[in-house]
Amino acid sequence: MEHKKGEYVHIGDAEEPELGIYDKPLPCFGCGIGWFSFLLGFVCPLMWYYATILYFGNYYHKDPRERSGLAASAIAALICTVVVIIVVAVILL
Repeated sequence: MEHKKGEYVHIGDAEEPELGIYDKPLPCFGCGIGWFSFLLGFVCPLMWYYATILYFGNYYHKDPRERSGLAASAIAALICTVVVIIVVAVILL
């Protein structure tokens, strides 16, 4: 395999062409949209709901590494919703 100096060469496996498909870094500072939304959700809880929409919209099919962060954000959104409903119920009753 010959290549010129300074050029990039695709490193892959002939038997498994998808082996290097997830070698690129994730967006949002390398932690992925899901985990970034989870962390930012403590400042702005609407980010949890945004990530929940992405999770139920099967965004993680583009990159399976996003699934855990999106799921964590969906769980945080659920907990936040339950807490808000309890607080509103206590205040009104």
